[in-house]
Amino acid sequence: MDLGRQTRVRQAFDTFFGPPEAPEADHVLDLFRRTAETVPAYRKFLDEHGIDAQTVTTMADFRKLPLLDKAGYHRKYPLPELCRGGTFAGNDMIAVSSGSSGRPTIWPRALEDELHVARRFETVLVDAFQADRRGTLAVVCFPLGTWVGGLFTTACVRHLAAKGCPITVVAPGNNKAEILRVLPELAPHFEQVVLLGYPPFVKDVVDTGLAEGVDWPAYAIKLVLAGEVFSEQWRELVAQRAGIADPVRDIASLYGTADAGVLGTETPLSAGIRRFFADHPDLAREVFGDARLPTLVQYDPASRFFEEHEGTLVFTGDGGIPLIRYHIADDGGLLPHAELLDFCARHGFTPPPGPELPFVYVFGRSLFTVSFFGANVYPENVTVGLEQPGISDTVTGKFVIESVEDADRDRRLRITVETAPGATADAARLATAVRDQLRRLNSEFAHYVPAERQLPDVVLRPVGDPEYFPVGVKHRYTRPS
Repeated sequence: MDLGRQTRVRQAFDTFFGPPEAPEADHVLDLFRRTAETVPAYRKFLDEHGIDAQTVTTMADFRKLPLLDKAGYHRKYPLPELCRGGTFAGNDMIAVSSGSSGRPTIWPRALEDELHVARRFETVLVDAFQADRRGTLAVVCFPLGTWVGGLFTTACVRHLAAKGCPITVVAPGNNKAEILRVLPELAPHFEQVVLLGYPPFVKDVVDTGLAEGVDWPAYAIKLVLAGEVFSEQWRELVAQRAGIADPVRDIASLYGTADAGVLGTETPLSAGIRRFFADHPDLAREVFGDARLPTLVQYDPASRFFEEHEGTLVFTGDGGIPLIRYHIADDGGLLPHAELLDFCARHGFTPPPGPELPFVYVFGRSLFTVSFFGANVYPENVTVGLEQPGISDTVTGKFVIESVEDADRDRRLRITVETAPGATADAARLATAVRDQLRRLNSEFAHYVPAERQLPDVVLRPVGDPEYFPVGVKHRYTRPS
């Protein structure tokens, strides 16, 4: 019996049940020191880079530390050595994310980590949805199993219920039929219903419910979404179909990962600002440096410390595997609270009130992936599909993956393929082969994406097509949505 663990859990509950803690000036340095002292893999990592942890005493020193990533840290050392004390003891749950080859990446965590992340859910469910005062049915629509979304979300929302919020959780996962079966039975007994899931799946639930006669407005629907960037037109459309009168307050996106849970949350403040930028693309380009509209969330520096590195994001955070300057490889950047609000004011916009927390904006994964129904679709998986007998001789091997939105704001996976000179390719056969390999190699794709959406739309283009396969230009296998 680990009595020390009992003490840590009790302290974590005491902190969770109390008011939010103000960030201490040196909490990041303190986390670094504790990690260097107690995590064998990180000690080895520092030694291999010739770094004495005792010399890191200022934030300037901290910012010079080498970055961590999956290949150079997580996969390099034995899994127990990535945890405190070099053991799984104290980590009572495992989450799994799927890599580019289908190889799982294991992320141990403890109940204390869930309590920490539950604060982020509290920002949405309590601060925005008033779930501390309104009887709330939380319907977890993320996939259940070893993947991080479903069980982690279920646990965090239940912790809010234990804190005293009148929340009841039901977890049908991404089983659309089960969601629509339990809702009519349970929803009338609550003041509001919160659906938590990946954007395209939640939209599919709403659309199917409408077709089956579900009276969504009667349920006072709220949405908590994660995993993908969606447009403000998408938010507006889903709000209309679900009978959501205030999409700024009643639809919230989470920025989360298997690596560290929830990193940031959309608030009415950040959602209001994002909608302003959606109507003013010239200003959005000025602030974000891109024509695309990113997800815009706020984050708590006491929970996750962010840095920007060459247009991508780096964070530091505690967890089952403590991560110091971890390069998550998401395209994005940081904006101070006062700076962004001042920019809005100078352009005549007053956003809704919100917490005085900094902002992080996220375009999506930069490492040649496309997010579809919350699953990362990797070029390596698609390549295997195109290398099947009877297919490989009809294509060049070049392709472009896109997640595109159709006229009804539904997401489709589109793969544009370059045909070989003089060859005739069969788009339907290619689509089937790619789907089969995605399902075989990518566990997230197989379990996150509904079966009826797994077959990609394959578009054939001739060799050297100037739009997708220009000659003499380095090829990129993905395009941002």
